[in-house]
Amino acid sequence: MNASKKVFLSDAEMPRQWYNLAADVPMQPHLGPDSQPITPEMLAPVFPMNIIDQEMSTERWIDIPDEIMGMLARWRPTPLVRATALEAAIDTPAKIYYKNESVSPAGSHKPNTAVAQAWYNKQFGIKRITTETGAGQWGSALSFACSLLGLECKVFMVRVSFDQKPFRKMMMQTWGGTCVPSPSPETNAGRQILQEFPDTPGSLGIAISEAIEQAVTDPKGETRYALGSVLNHVMLHQSIIGLETKEQLKKFGERQPDVVIGCAGGGSNFAGLAFPFIHDVINGDKIKVVAAEPTSCPTLTKAPFTYDHGDVAKMTPLMPMHSLGHTFIPAPIHSGGLRYHGMAPLVSAAVQAGFIDAVALHQKECFESGILFARTEGIIPAPETNHAIAATIREAKLAKEEGKEKVIVFNLSGHGMMDLLGYEKYLSGNLEDYELPMEVIERYQNVIKNHPQPTQ
Repeated sequence: MNASKKVFLSDAEMPRQWYNLAADVPMQPHLGPDSQPITPEMLAPVFPMNIIDQEMSTERWIDIPDEIMGMLARWRPTPLVRATALEAAIDTPAKIYYKNESVSPAGSHKPNTAVAQAWYNKQFGIKRITTETGAGQWGSALSFACSLLGLECKVFMVRVSFDQKPFRKMMMQTWGGTCVPSPSPETNAGRQILQEFPDTPGSLGIAISEAIEQAVTDPKGETRYALGSVLNHVMLHQSIIGLETKEQLKKFGERQPDVVIGCAGGGSNFAGLAFPFIHDVINGDKIKVVAAEPTSCPTLTKAPFTYDHGDVAKMTPLMPMHSLGHTFIPAPIHSGGLRYHGMAPLVSAAVQAGFIDAVALHQKECFESGILFARTEGIIPAPETNHAIAATIREAKLAKEEGKEKVIVFNLSGHGMMDLLGYEKYLSGNLEDYELPMEVIERYQNVIKNHPQPTQ
């Protein structure tokens, strides 16, 4: 057994291919307005064709270009750390490991796909990228990536997060990005929402509509849209997390984990860690894979598996996914990255296939868990990551009850140094739990009741 607290890989050991779960878990097609499968040409105004090729690929392994490898090597491989102090604090026989994605320049896993998407756009001749962001992690990451490649970056940030997290906006500006609160008066979608709901806190669905609208209406055709989660190519780029983790576990002397955990909003960091292990499950290994989400936005635990749009203005195709409804406005909890109405189609397909267990958690339990982690392991986690930590602590306590020495791995998807307002509210006793009522879920389902239904 390697007695080290943490394990690194050398630059030479960084994975040189991404893993594509779409090769192993069949997914139903995205649909156009006519309810027929979309074609690559239909996506061309939104994404560059090289990204579209990845989005539709069913190849299992896809090479990482050398130029992207060079950018990733600025912070990758990231360490896998044994959380021995946390184990002692909860007195568990389980061994807890966390993949520390907070060491990236933007402080989260998001640059793994940001640098890839920016590079592919640059290769295609694109000069400007638009996007949305919830908590600000993705907007920061894409601004960073665009700064490396000399691209313009425009970010529509969900209004409640824009107000809660001004330093995220400053990070984007430092890297040359432009950040505006969404909904904004800059787009037709934003103006319509503001006219009807002037005090709305915003949503990722609205911000996506605004970002896509600005991309497709560029008269020069030099702008494209980039998404930080949900789509297949994003899950693909993030798979480097789990691929590194598998090699690091071997260096710790572990054959495989018993439990793999990630927080889940749109699905990117969860998929990044989990998908390479789901590949092992498909090939016979017994691994429990847990997706942790907020009770205020229970996409996997309460929303139906249906066809729905990824945005409010219905500018995206219909996607087969767990969805609360594209008009859903989430409660303004302090986990902006988990406030999305839908779940990645590939994650949803893996849930439908029985490869993923989902759990919904209250934010008080999550902040309590995050503070315990900070006081034992030293890192203040992002509020999103706290959901994974809370689920990890539950699994570790279960191992104690069962008297089993389990190996638990979770993704520390980002640090919380830009999210201290949420911690202040928790520590002062002003943070409230909120569980989305079924009657609210049912009300929002009206917008999808006439959509085509995927086969179950």
